[in-house]
Amino acid sequence: MKTQKNKVAAPPMKQLLRDPVQLLGFGFGSGLLSPAPGTWGTLIGLLVFLPILLWSESLAWLLLGLGLIAGSWICQRSAEAIGVHDHGSIVWDEFIGIWIVLILLPQQTWPWWLGAFVTFRLFDIVKPWPIRWLDQHLKGGFGIMADDVLAAFFAVALLWLVFSFAC
Repeated sequence: MKTQKNKVAAPPMKQLLRDPVQLLGFGFGSGLLSPAPGTWGTLIGLLVFLPILLWSESLAWLLLGLGLIAGSWICQRSAEAIGVHDHGSIVWDEFIGIWIVLILLPQQTWPWWLGAFVTFRLFDIVKPWPIRWLDQHLKGGFGIMADDVLAAFFAVALLWLVFSFAC
């Protein structure tokens, strides 16, 4: 499998529509948007998850659990289909990352949702240690997912820290 992240073009939308796993892996097509497919994937992940979370927290936890369990497989299959490990257009990991942050917010209000988006993107882009280490050393679908899951927990920790001082 090639290791150059974005030297290979993302698959066309019609390919994603033929394969439900790739459709999920590429975030319902949000990973095909340019520039910054990870940011688009995070935004679409937020917009998909937020109504579910507000409607039923139990259903949101179930969806998050299923998404985490299936995530490594979805990302691995998507990477194999395009021939590149962790191509920037694979954004299922961003979906799961923002879902983790959203479900663990101190309050479900729009300022906290905005904070979730900004802090998750910050940690996912900057990748402070040990997030960067995971990104560089873990391979396969698990490796694609791991750095985003850790970035989500960093974002949650920062948001709770802000909450504890602000409220």
